[in-house]
Amino acid sequence: MERKKLIEEADELMKDYCKDCFLYRQNKLELGKRGAHRFCISQCTVGYKLKEYGEKLSGAK
Repeated sequence: MERKKLIEEADELMKDYCKDCFLYRQNKLELGKRGAHRFCISQCTVGYKLKEYGEKLSGAK
């Protein structure tokens, strides 16, 4: 049950903040897709939270 809740929270977070993210689009133009993704994972607060959800999901069975 916890796994389903984590997935729903991560999905909601992505819908609210990542769907039309200006920073991602701009970084994709300047740094490429890989650089934009790296920015999201390492510097964006939303990306950091999504990373935490992923770590919890990989540990939750």
